Amino acid sequence: MKRIANPAVRRDRCRTRARGRWSTVALGAGLLAGCAAGPPYEVPSAPTPAKFKEAPVAGDTWLPAAPADALDRGDWWTLFGDPDLDRLAAQVRVSNQNVAAAVAAYAQAQALVREQRAAFFPTLGLDASARRLGGRGNTTTGNAYQMSLAAAWEPDLWGRLRSSVEAANAGAAASQADLASARLSAQGELAIDYFSLREADAEIGLLRATVEGYERSLQITQNRYAAGVIAKTDVLQAQTQLANTRADLAALQGQRARLEHAIAVLIGKAPGDFALAPAPWAEAVPSIPLIMPSLLLQRRPDIAAAERDVAAANAQIGIQRSAYFPSLSLSGALGAAGASVTELFSASGALWSLGVSAGQVLFDAGAISARVSGAEAARDAAVARYRQTVLTAFQAVEDQLATIRVLVEQDALRREASSAADATEAQIMNRYRAGQLSYTEVVTAQVSALNARRALLQLALARQSSAVSLIQALGGGWQAPISSDPSSSIETP
Repeated sequence: MKRIANPAVRRDRCRTRARGRWSTVALGAGLLAGCAAGPPYEVPSAPTPAKFKEAPVAGDTWLPAAPADALDRGDWWTLFGDPDLDRLAAQVRVSNQNVAAAVAAYAQAQALVREQRAAFFPTLGLDASARRLGGRGNTTTGNAYQMSLAAAWEPDLWGRLRSSVEAANAGAAASQADLASARLSAQGELAIDYFSLREADAEIGLLRATVEGYERSLQITQNRYAAGVIAKTDVLQAQTQLANTRADLAALQGQRARLEHAIAVLIGKAPGDFALAPAPWAEAVPSIPLIMPSLLLQRRPDIAAAERDVAAANAQIGIQRSAYFPSLSLSGALGAAGASVTELFSASGALWSLGVSAGQVLFDAGAISARVSGAEAARDAAVARYRQTVLTAFQAVEDQLATIRVLVEQDALRREASSAADATEAQIMNRYRAGQLSYTEVVTAQVSALNARRALLQLALARQSSAVSLIQALGGGWQAPISSDPSSSIETP
């Protein structure tokens, strides 16, 4: 065997061999990195009906159909044609604190994804030290300097790192869906509170007009009592009716104040710094295109979040299963030591090392198996929650469809009842003035007429609230024409 006399040549030959061994180890680790211990993920099945049970049958025109691509999660509240609502809903996106918290949670989930992805790459660290050496009885002292550059890498042999990234990605997607849910919930709550406030404005206006009418009725009874035409009980009944109506008016004003406070919080303002002036109420109800039940699984953000939770739980199984297999890590270091700073950069003081370490659990009394079983059980629980979320979503749509259908049927009946009650009140009042009836019958007729008018306003609010709830149940808004006549049913455009 021929010896190499030159030490520099021998050192270069050793470095070449070391690089070759390092390349062989890295290549082998790269080939094994494609292996995965986790189960492949499949979207879990869920009970999906062919159609909604409460959907309109053929021939009904109050709920139009529309192709799925017409649906959009845009500014759905603009369908109600109320500029004040448009202005308030736009503030929810940027000022609502629940939405802000969801935005921060999504940013945190994205940061976790970046953190997990960083594990695919080697880590590199630099270490430097300087010491002054000496001792008792030793007349000489000296300096010692040391600097090293170390690298380490753990190849993803069994897919543990990849499963971690998959879990983080699924968590980020679930957080994004939670953000969409928070926005949709806050916007829907704002719309319902706003319509409730406008309905309260309308009822307050109705009760104020009614109070004025009852004051005139009280004045009539007092004049008739002073003339000796009627008994004092008529005056007392008129006073009772007026006082009760004033009390109802005060209660409505308190209700309006609470709704105004709720709206202020939804748009991120202190209630003391927010006021919403009374304004006419636009009772328009938008036409609502119905989607196929299967599309609901794609549109509802809560369903999307539940499905991503299943994916994250499935990735956890792979993370736990990877513990069955040996772990491998590669390390390398390049350093230098010397008595002066200049010696750190000389070839004679250079040191280097390459290392491979492997580990395998031989006995753990079933701990790994237990963790895998726990991860599988967590995945099964996530699947069950996903299916329950789907069922609840279908229920919400069916409930709102049934509610809307009933409210449409009630609308014509309530208007007919209100018209009849108004006519009855006018006739009873005329007969009372003619001395043909007692005031008790007047009070009964007036109460019936007022209740019928208030029921009409409350029905209009229920129709708008149900439209908002159906939009939420379907996962977002869309573009559709508005029925400008509040007395009409929801019609086909």
